[in-house]
Amino acid sequence: MNALTEALRTILPVLLMLFLGALCRKKQMLTREGVQALKTVAVNIALPAVLLHTFAVTSYTLSDALIPLMMYGICIAAFWLGKTLGRRLGMKSPFVPFLTTGFEAGMLGYALFTLLCGSDRVAEFARIDLGQVLFVFTLYKILLSREEGRQASTGQLFREMALSPIILAIFAGVLLGATGLYQALVPSGVSGILDACTDFVSAPTAALILLAIGYDLVLADIPWRETCAVVGLRLAIMAALGGALLLALRLLWPDLRPEAAVIMMFLLPPPFVLPVFAAGAQERAYVSAALSVSTLVSIAGFAVLALAGL
Repeated sequence: MNALTEALRTILPVLLMLFLGALCRKKQMLTREGVQALKTVAVNIALPAVLLHTFAVTSYTLSDALIPLMMYGICIAAFWLGKTLGRRLGMKSPFVPFLTTGFEAGMLGYALFTLLCGSDRVAEFARIDLGQVLFVFTLYKILLSREEGRQASTGQLFREMALSPIILAIFAGVLLGATGLYQALVPSGVSGILDACTDFVSAPTAALILLAIGYDLVLADIPWRETCAVVGLRLAIMAALGGALLLALRLLWPDLRPEAAVIMMFLLPPPFVLPVFAAGAQERAYVSAALSVSTLVSIAGFAVLALAGL
């Protein structure tokens, strides 16, 4: 009974916030602009505070440099597999490979992982996330721009990445942690002040994100056959690549505990920004439906992990 109680303590807050988000849409308690504002606060203010603190208190080893490179390569492999297998399976949408790579860690992953494992283990997830963040801000966006029919300049992509609050927070956190500056400031109490600020700013992250996701989670008029086909393809690719990554991490660094972070990451849906790049209404509906179903799969997977006590 205690195990079930602990699992419900993890699962029910997620379901509650998703329900409240859907209720806000149905009762028109929030406008689309209001939800977009909540997303902006969560992704550009609250989440960077989480990442700044996470990377500042992390102890850095060789794995912290190599794992992001491994994740970058996995994202490329997932794109290639999605493109190749999607074509062979008769999937005609040009967005199939984009739906089989990348992970929505910012708007979903950190919230679920924190609820599952606690804030003291966020560094495990952030280590896995860094490589895919760099992939999404570079090659993923370049390929999306080409699909949309425009060429994004290298300088434009670099500026967008460099000025992203998430990238800036990661860079600042790594600078504080890898140089030892954070630990050097502990005796003076400055590190404690930084902790208090980041903890306060990041406190509503999970609630804001899940409320916004619940608001956007609309399952009406989904073309289930086509949607389940691409979601199933993504799950198969993620299972194969996630299993390969876990095996590699265990062989290279036996002392790591990567299971929870890797499984949670590879259960996540593709980046939520994808519908913005779909030109036609039909393509936008296809991409949005795939994201909605993938999100439900992620929530279901999270519930299984919570019940399993991972």
